[in-house]
Amino acid sequence: MAVRTILVSQPKPEGKKSPYFDLAEKYGLQIDFRAFIHVEGVPAQEFRKQKIDLSKHSAVILTSKTAIDHFFRIAEEMRFEVPDSMKYFCISEAVAYYLQKYVTYRKRKIFFGKQTIDDLVDILKKHKKETFLLPCTDILRDKIPMTLAENDINFSKAVLYRTVASDLSDLEDVYYDMLVFYSPGGIESLLKNFPNFKQNKTIIAAFGPTTANAIVKNNLRLDVHAPQPNAPSMTGAIENYVKEVNKVKR
Repeated sequence: MAVRTILVSQPKPEGKKSPYFDLAEKYGLQIDFRAFIHVEGVPAQEFRKQKIDLSKHSAVILTSKTAIDHFFRIAEEMRFEVPDSMKYFCISEAVAYYLQKYVTYRKRKIFFGKQTIDDLVDILKKHKKETFLLPCTDILRDKIPMTLAENDINFSKAVLYRTVASDLSDLEDVYYDMLVFYSPGGIESLLKNFPNFKQNKTIIAAFGPTTANAIVKNNLRLDVHAPQPNAPSMTGAIENYVKEVNKVKR
């Protein structure tokens, strides 16, 4: 079946440049965007039940910009004044630079890895005297706390935000040829909003192994999967599929 309409379960890309925009123009597709999941902050009253004393921590491990936002949010709600002596250990340089939104950027107090916790742990091991706080989501991957524990890093895991399903009720009578997912949470949101969802001829595309597994586990058909050797990106995999089923000659 030819593909004409696609719904991507993410917010619309900012700016005018995106591989999705190029794909839509090249093949005459209607590509819409909608976040199937969103982040909500854990309120101070709920955070207190975790019995974590912010003042007992001398350093913070930050794995995302969202973690930064909610660390400073909860600090404000708890009326905790983050001391100038606090050290920040960021998963990447981009996350480190985002800190400028909240603190004066002093490189002697801000450290960052290349992109993964494995890169960052080498830096953390040089600061083992610190007591670390790990602000995170309720669905944090085990990889991060396990890596910290295996390297004897003294840390407290603080759940400051959670990922929840967005309200998609306005899409109930809207049909798309293809649905594109980037996380298991997107699949969960689809089925929570539409518990009687029948895939029928709808094409489902997934990025990453965990997303693909979530589709299969929920008895849905996985039609397009990335990354693949011939399509490292989601848009590349979609393009290959569209060219095949739409019989596009380029």
